[in-house]
Amino acid sequence: MVGFMNEEAFRKTVETGFATFYSRSRRKLWLKGETSGHRLVVKEIATDCDRDALLVRVEALGPGVCHNGYQSCFYRRLDNGRWVESEDRAYDPAAIYGSKE
Repeated sequence: MVGFMNEEAFRKTVETGFATFYSRSRRKLWLKGETSGHRLVVKEIATDCDRDALLVRVEALGPGVCHNGYQSCFYRRLDNGRWVESEDRAYDPAAIYGSKE
């Protein structure tokens, strides 16, 4: 997945060992998995040469990371000019997050 971290989210991630992000739309910190229980356990943190991006290697707890029910948020692949789902759903998101209707 891709997520945004401000300085506070980065500090929380380092302190707790669980990936924590900053939601710009909600203007607050969010611990990945706080609703689903599908947390990300930090194994390694690296930065790029400009120190303006992080790569956080994690162990995913739970059947998936994506709020749409997939193991990865990157479950769509471009195939002959069309986006196709490249994996099956790992869990029912309605059972975790409730129905959106």
